[in-house]
Amino acid sequence: MTLSDVVYVCLGLGALGAAVLPRVVSKRPLSLPMVFLAAGVLIELLPVGVPTVDPVRDRLWVEHTTEVCVIVSLMGAGLAIDRPFAWRRWSTTWRLLGITMPLTVAVVTLLAWGLLDWPPAAALLLGAVLAPTDPVLAGEVRVGEPLGTERDEDEVRFSLTSEAGLNDGLAFPFVYAALALAAAAGTGWSADWIGSWALTDLMGKCGVGWLLGWMFFRVRTSVLRLSEHMEGFVALGATFVSYGIAEVLHGYGFLSVFVTACVIRAAERSHGYHKVLHEFTEQIERLLTAVLLFLLGGYLVAGALSALTWAGAVVGALVLLVVRPLTGWLAQARTALGKKERAVVALFGIRGIGSLFYLSYALGQDSFGGLERELWAVVALTVVISVVLHGVMATPAIGYLDRRRDRAETLTRTTDEARCGPLRRCPAPKVGGMTCGPEYVESSPDGYVETKEFDGFNTSADSHT
Repeated sequence: MTLSDVVYVCLGLGALGAAVLPRVVSKRPLSLPMVFLAAGVLIELLPVGVPTVDPVRDRLWVEHTTEVCVIVSLMGAGLAIDRPFAWRRWSTTWRLLGITMPLTVAVVTLLAWGLLDWPPAAALLLGAVLAPTDPVLAGEVRVGEPLGTERDEDEVRFSLTSEAGLNDGLAFPFVYAALALAAAAGTGWSADWIGSWALTDLMGKCGVGWLLGWMFFRVRTSVLRLSEHMEGFVALGATFVSYGIAEVLHGYGFLSVFVTACVIRAAERSHGYHKVLHEFTEQIERLLTAVLLFLLGGYLVAGALSALTWAGAVVGALVLLVVRPLTGWLAQARTALGKKERAVVALFGIRGIGSLFYLSYALGQDSFGGLERELWAVVALTVVISVVLHGVMATPAIGYLDRRRDRAETLTRTTDEARCGPLRRCPAPKVGGMTCGPEYVESSPDGYVETKEFDGFNTSADSHT
């Protein structure tokens, strides 16, 4: 038996697992990332001599592999969101981005500076790397496929998906802030970099990424319309084109990819090609996630935590158990969400592949006082805790919210039947006919509506608003 034989077996099992395991673990307090992480740990413990990827030694490989995984997952997340873009309808998302994310960066920076005694630049880098939530590992709390049911896109799922899609791009300015501080002051402090950073890295690159994402694929020619090409590779092409052009023009590619996906989703919203694109990107995402978490599990056994101190472990735990829940709860103050829904949104700030990418990218630009191993130890521990903690909690928590919503809907239907009769004949909406999730609501001549079961896609003009 040679090493290549073992590699082929692992690749085959990983691909089969990525296809089969989602259905197996869907109703259990278990997640696909947990399975692959555990598999990596077990394989590394076996005497088979599988090579271990060291993110310090193999930094460039880790950077680009995680980069591809993140941009594919961002396209999938954007394509899955059914809710049209609007400032008020996305209000919870803006709160999480504008309040939770900057506060997380600031608090984690202070923790790293105070508890770990790290230089300001390294502390700021840790805050920037651990601030974004992850669209890759959030499958259990993400919205469903395009044209899904109304339940698939409740406010909790929508908030967590849209937050993860946008903050993976908006974390880049904070990473650049850490790099600018390190270049200006080394292990000390200086404020000379703030002006140019705010103008270029904060406003300029964010604006370019957002604008380019909004402009992509707004074509009127039928030959170039994506709906005319129902192939999964179209999604991969759109992902790489939007990311590559944004990076070439000095914008944030992550931001551009997610906005591009939302623009594609908004075009011909009822068309079935969205489902084709989403399914293809989800399959690629699962394969890449399986590979990366398998390698992360092996890295844990090979000595990922050898440079970890007790203070570093405390910082990693505080990020997930204290910092994110408190800042997430604060951001949702005075929103329409109930307390239990707000608690789930606040708790499920999943850290994952995005944090690995940002750290490998930053360490390729600066050594941050020789703290590479220490940084990787804290980030790896935080990601592992997040994978296990959120993987165990996600299915029970989301299932509990779904059951509460079912009971509320049942109570509402019972009240309506008592008031309007068993046929649920209620005043018609202002628009003649509309589709609401799995039901079709159609106007009748006497000004009332009758609810019918809706089966399959109905793309006629009179069945959608």
